[in-house]
Amino acid sequence: MRITWYGHSAFKLAFGSSVVLVDPFLDNGVFKGDIAAATAGTTHILLTHGHFDHVGQTVEIAKRTGATLVADFDLGQWLVSQGVEKLEPMNTGGSVMLPGFKVTMTQAFHSSGKLLDNGVSIYLGDPHGLIIAPEGEDEPVVYAMGDTGIFGDMKLINELYAPNVGFVPIGDRFTMGAKTAAYACRHFFDFDLVVPCHYGTFPIIDPSAEKFTALMDSVRGTTVKVPEVGVEFEAEG
Repeated sequence: MRITWYGHSAFKLAFGSSVVLVDPFLDNGVFKGDIAAATAGTTHILLTHGHFDHVGQTVEIAKRTGATLVADFDLGQWLVSQGVEKLEPMNTGGSVMLPGFKVTMTQAFHSSGKLLDNGVSIYLGDPHGLIIAPEGEDEPVVYAMGDTGIFGDMKLINELYAPNVGFVPIGDRFTMGAKTAAYACRHFFDFDLVVPCHYGTFPIIDPSAEKFTALMDSVRGTTVKVPEVGVEFEAEG
């Protein structure tokens, strides 16, 4: 699997014939590349929840590439009303088989909505994490946690789905901070690879992954990868 981090919680996963975007907020001030070029060939867009910094450029990318959107029912219906044409709706605990991979939605402890121009916030379903399981035996199972606090049932997620790779929010204030994120990785999961995210984009969240990586230094068998924005790297199953 080839993974690219575009800053914040935006990732691209390329494996087999699939090109999957997760939470494509690429207009985040950190990614300086060309969004159209970075998202060319996208087959699927997966969303954890409805906040602007995760929905990002979903509608534009879906229209341009013809990608299928995978989102919870409420968020998906809202985005269809905004112009998305292909939707695979789902919700907490469910799984969907797609060409080349399976997606399962887990719970997350956060919120999900959109602030309209009139100052009213509309409900866009519950927040979620995503288990992305490619069909290829040599491909890793990815757990994109989305925005979440720590919760004890993370241990069940590990037991049920055995993710090899974790996209872990560490920025604090709106998600886990470094200490709780490191605790979750050490005590609840058996990750081979952890990629921290949701930091460095807004002044009110942590500016770097340094505190998290320091806390993870002593964890045997787990590699922490702090990738360069927009630079592809490999992950194995």
